[in-house]
Amino acid sequence: MNEIVLERYRSATQDPGVYLMKDKTGKIIYVGKARNLKKRLGSYFARESGHDMKTGVLLKKVADFDVIVTATEHEALILEANLIKKHSPRYNVLLKDGKNYPCLRIDSSQAYPALEVVRKIGDDDAAYFGPYSSVQAVRSTLKQVNKIFRLRKCKKGQFTNRSRPCLNFQINACLGPCCNDLPKEAYGKVVREVILFLKGRAPELIKQLKQEMFQEAEEERFEKAAQIRDTILAIEKTLERQVVVSTDRTDRDVIGCAIDKEKAVVTILFVRSGNLVGSRNYRFDTGLSTAPEILDAFVRQYYDKSLFIPAQVLLAQAIETHDLVRDLLAEKRGKKVSLLVPERGEKRRLVEMALVNAKKELEKVLSRENEAKETLNMLQSILRMPEPPRRIECFDNSNIAGTDPVSSMVVFIDGVPDKSEYRKYIIRDVEEHDDYAYMTEVLTRRLSNTEAPLPDLLVVDGGKGQLSMALGVLKNLGLEDRFFVAGLAKKDAEKGEEHDKIYLPGRANPVNTRGALNALYLLQRLRDEAHRFAITFQRKRRSKRAGTSVLDAVPGIGKKRKQVLMTTYKGITRMRQASVEELASLPGMTETAAKEVKAALMNEPA
Repeated sequence: MNEIVLERYRSATQDPGVYLMKDKTGKIIYVGKARNLKKRLGSYFARESGHDMKTGVLLKKVADFDVIVTATEHEALILEANLIKKHSPRYNVLLKDGKNYPCLRIDSSQAYPALEVVRKIGDDDAAYFGPYSSVQAVRSTLKQVNKIFRLRKCKKGQFTNRSRPCLNFQINACLGPCCNDLPKEAYGKVVREVILFLKGRAPELIKQLKQEMFQEAEEERFEKAAQIRDTILAIEKTLERQVVVSTDRTDRDVIGCAIDKEKAVVTILFVRSGNLVGSRNYRFDTGLSTAPEILDAFVRQYYDKSLFIPAQVLLAQAIETHDLVRDLLAEKRGKKVSLLVPERGEKRRLVEMALVNAKKELEKVLSRENEAKETLNMLQSILRMPEPPRRIECFDNSNIAGTDPVSSMVVFIDGVPDKSEYRKYIIRDVEEHDDYAYMTEVLTRRLSNTEAPLPDLLVVDGGKGQLSMALGVLKNLGLEDRFFVAGLAKKDAEKGEEHDKIYLPGRANPVNTRGALNALYLLQRLRDEAHRFAITFQRKRRSKRAGTSVLDAVPGIGKKRKQVLMTTYKGITRMRQASVEELASLPGMTETAAKEVKAALMNEPA
């Protein structure tokens, strides 16, 4: 241990706070919190041996540390979470869930709100439900709700400007608030029923509806009573398909963790009113952490951004910050939260169910990882590399008749796409349509970035010509011996070729991929992903440019109105499909301006 670290440890305070471990480059590699900073730091630096594996590996990397003193351990816990989110330290357990899972949103502050699918949670007073694990799951739920409760389906612009009810009203799938004299209170009642249903309170909702049905029948409003009866039957049919896992009606999340080698999976089961309504799996690199440490980090990070905190959270193992986390959850929920580690009975059975699901998911993760390793070993062999390529990059160009040329870079890490590493490039310096010149510019820009890590394998889309161009760029930058380069050319079906071809520098003939097709397929997936990414980017730019250029010439359409139109419709195609009434209903728009926009769009070639 170096003297700087030891001296800083000796002068450390005994107050609560957060400590930040740094490596020799000054990068933060671990963040921790402590009730007593002196005591916690002593567990690292006051002894020469006896550390567990994780601590030993960490201390070999530590060259310095900082401390931040807080007033209480509770504040230290919150600060630790914020610093982990900010710095993503290597040796902390990180909940990296880049997906924006779909949610359902309903804004009760509107007079006649619709239930809509969203991917981002807004800072508003609307009610959000989810997130759901897949688009299919959220669409299935939305379909159930629409069938049972008949909320409006049309978008805000359509709803505002309708002159007669749509087909959904005609087939009795919508209450038709757009044109019918439907009291806000009556529609609001249906909205509250939808919220109860989505919160998993179906039994409570059925009880309410039965009371209303009997009341309507007693007052001889039999048609209304029959409608309520049909709603009850539809809800009960939905309940029949749900799995009952608990005899009580407590809302609870059940969390289990499975670990094998350096991989872990945390599974969370969502139990609402005794029914298992869903589950999600989260994958982690363990960072040499134990299951309780992973659960500790997961619970804090997950509920920091969760939409819903249940009355009870069941854990497979005890966590160090049990009392603090329980108080934080209660504070966020506004009510008491029970954080339990059951050892027997029904609750333990639920925990075991979570553990079984976590273990099965972990088996899948490890199986896929092993397959990826075998494929990379195969690729290493046919390309004659000294070791399997960990980081593979691929580039592709896209343009329409030479206009709006762009390029894309996609990155696979350990055989799996890493979308956080993808990059988009707008071609700046090439005036003529020239794919070689496009690629030369992009490769030069990418490889001139000294801060970005170099690939182990660079793949260009094309044969010998594209490969020679890439090698020329590497030579100009002095990188010709820093990593491997390959060209991937499409098969020539007319010549009877069955597979795409891999070309390497200094070889006239393509690589023999017979017996190593999985390695070829990996590069094909890489190339196809680069192609998809480039085309998507190019279409967005073209759509934006086309829409903006048309709007620039429309009288009465200034910067603000243009921004509203482009934000709403994302391009000229969808804008052209909108009616004058829909355009006029947008913020800042008038009927006159909408007519001008519509006329200009209809005269613009599709």
